[in-house]
Amino acid sequence: MAKGEKTGGRESGTPNRLTSELRGLLKNVLHKEIERIPEHFKELEQKDRLELLVKLLPFVLPKVIAVHYSEDEPNEWSLL
Repeated sequence: MAKGEKTGGRESGTPNRLTSELRGLLKNVLHKEIERIPEHFKELEQKDRLELLVKLLPFVLPKVIAVHYSEDEPNEWSLL
């Protein structure tokens, strides 16, 4: 085999069949479970529901970042 030359195997960029099949299977499982979230949610105790909501919240609403004033920034703003 010549050094640095590819002599066999998959071509570059060809997807792995097992990986694509596994991703498809996981996608179907997750889709079914997402549809069942309301059912599971009703079965939880109030404390557990709140914990779940807190964990899922970052996926729905962006986190708020604090903005601090520094001495070098202007303290008056104008549109013109």
